[in-house]
Amino acid sequence: MSEPTLHDRSTSASLCARLFDALDAMWLVDPHSHINPLAPASTTLDDILGYNYYTELAHAAGLPREAIADPALSPKQRVGLLVESLGQIDNTIQVHWLIELSQRFFGFADTQLRPDNWDALYDRSAAQMANPGWAAHVLKTSKLEAVFLTNDFDDTLTGFDTKLYIPCLRTDELVFHLGRGHVRDRLVNATGTTLGDAASLRVALGQLFEHFVQHGARACAISLPPSFSPRKVSLAAADEALTKVFLQAGKAPAEQRDTLSCYVFWTLAELCAEYHLPFDLMIGVNRAVYPGGVHQGQDLFDSRVSLIQYADLFNSFPQVMFPVSVLASVTNQELASYAWIFPNVIAHGHWWYSNIPSLIEHDAANRLEAVPANKQIGYYSDMYKLEFALPKFAMYKRVLARILAERFVIGRGWNEERAVALGHQVLRGNVDRVFGLT
Repeated sequence: MSEPTLHDRSTSASLCARLFDALDAMWLVDPHSHINPLAPASTTLDDILGYNYYTELAHAAGLPREAIADPALSPKQRVGLLVESLGQIDNTIQVHWLIELSQRFFGFADTQLRPDNWDALYDRSAAQMANPGWAAHVLKTSKLEAVFLTNDFDDTLTGFDTKLYIPCLRTDELVFHLGRGHVRDRLVNATGTTLGDAASLRVALGQLFEHFVQHGARACAISLPPSFSPRKVSLAAADEALTKVFLQAGKAPAEQRDTLSCYVFWTLAELCAEYHLPFDLMIGVNRAVYPGGVHQGQDLFDSRVSLIQYADLFNSFPQVMFPVSVLASVTNQELASYAWIFPNVIAHGHWWYSNIPSLIEHDAANRLEAVPANKQIGYYSDMYKLEFALPKFAMYKRVLARILAERFVIGRGWNEERAVALGHQVLRGNVDRVFGLT
């Protein structure tokens, strides 16, 4: 087979550009973020460079954690400190996000942020962010119609527009940390239910679902360690486990803690079925692998996880949609296969350590070639501040445009309209359908 000619490459590049422009014209819903709806946008460049991607990369490149977290530093001083480390991480996609958002939102004219040009950008961006309409401007520029949140189970869900910032019940603490007194106290305060046995715990969890659904929640979500294997637990076993865990807290036997976790998790799945909510599963994170790391820069994936651990769950709740994210690209083929076989398993986004273009291209191409078109949600931002939606989604859309161009239009002879329609489905159509937005 002959090598592509200059004309071939130019034609392919033009096709990719046209497909990207068509995808980029779409208004999107971000199906997973960590946005605070009461303060959704940044106020200074420190909010942007304080994103854990930058602090952990700067720390890995040699900047001491103590310097990054120094409480004596002003926001501007911390930005100056981090900028000094950007030269060592300038090759990363995360720094490209920083440059792209700075160019689009703040008129940054350079391609690198350096010690000799960051100060002016800091002042100019702070002035723009102080505008009362800044968050709305960012949403409009990013073509974001709505953003899913990650809400604590005791969030009152008041003070913000729940159609713009869509609540999602995050349940990690309920499943894994009910042995901690302050978590139980929060659950009691949020529901007014005394937790005396497994049955009362189920009542309390049901009240959380009622509260969230009444305030527009569209999903329940959890991040899960590689060791967790959900199973149905009898009421008698759950009662025994609850008593021991509540009395002994962290000193309770691991078997009893696991039993209580499984009871809570299975009950959440039952409630998702009852309230018609998808259950987002984010599988494979090992917490505190590097305890010496910066804030939110201590966790890693573990390749020992397998989705076979969730087969009983998927089989037991065929009426519940499970958007599944995996932390490692090495698990993607298994996820694609489960989405291929199970009607209720959705391949969901490109999470965390898999959220770089080379891995997205491999994983997304695998899904697009193997999984039914209505069984995949292309991307979510996982962002903490609104400014990151634009560069993150742009990164994904560039990769998606290239896959559609090379594998579908050129490779299969599809016309461009058909390729764009597939892109629209995985970017937006499936979000609307899976989460009941239409």
